Amino acid sequence: MTEQLAGKVALVTGGGSGIGQASALAFARQGAKVALADVNAEGGEKTVSMIREAGSDCIFIYADVSKATDVEAMVKRTIEVYGRLDCAFNNAGILAGSGPIHESSEENWDRVMAINLKGVWLCMKYEIPQMLKQGSGAIVNTASLAGLVGERGNAIYTASKHGVVGLTRSAALQYARNGIRINAVCPGFIHTAMIDPIIAQRPEFEAALDARHPVGRMGAPEEIAEAVVWLCSDAASFVTGHAMAVDGGYTTQ
Repeated sequence: MTEQLAGKVALVTGGGSGIGQASALAFARQGAKVALADVNAEGGEKTVSMIREAGSDCIFIYADVSKATDVEAMVKRTIEVYGRLDCAFNNAGILAGSGPIHESSEENWDRVMAINLKGVWLCMKYEIPQMLKQGSGAIVNTASLAGLVGERGNAIYTASKHGVVGLTRSAALQYARNGIRINAVCPGFIHTAMIDPIIAQRPEFEAALDARHPVGRMGAPEEIAEAVVWLCSDAASFVTGHAMAVDGGYTTQ
């Protein structure tokens, strides 16, 4: 089978677990060299080891995507090691905690926006100049089903992910004629380190989440990874500015 990304370089943020880890592994399987970033050094190094054990090239870079200096250094390191940047999966994000707006804190708002929205903006800010030099590139930003529909009791997270979708669409229009494609992936509820601890404490919550998806179950990180790799591949050469729902039909309801 032909590797879709042979000879290309992919940068993945939030690659220490969940969707980021699954996507980093998928990029490597498709022939890409992978620069993997996370604030979780232990998880990041574990992912790097998994990729190297499979015979692929990967490096780990510590980066807090809410800090411009970290993001700039992350992209610079990727280019120093691999010489170019073809694919970027801006995936790092956090949950906000649920509750009504009038009980929300300013600190929570600032933290969620700094990572989920500002982080995506910073990543593109420093990734795009290299892609402009090359005359090509593909970027995928992680939004959410909460970037497409409202989520009762989850206003801060929903606002951050709607922001990611809007940022993605505007950036896609800005750079479409520069050979840079920019899309977003919008996962449904996925079994990850963010969701599974909640389920462990409240087993009945899993059945409730399963039932909210028309396919009758939550998703797996690998199912999102396949969409991400496709969006970064030449197979998606006519796709830009798209917010792709990979959500088991959740937002179709």
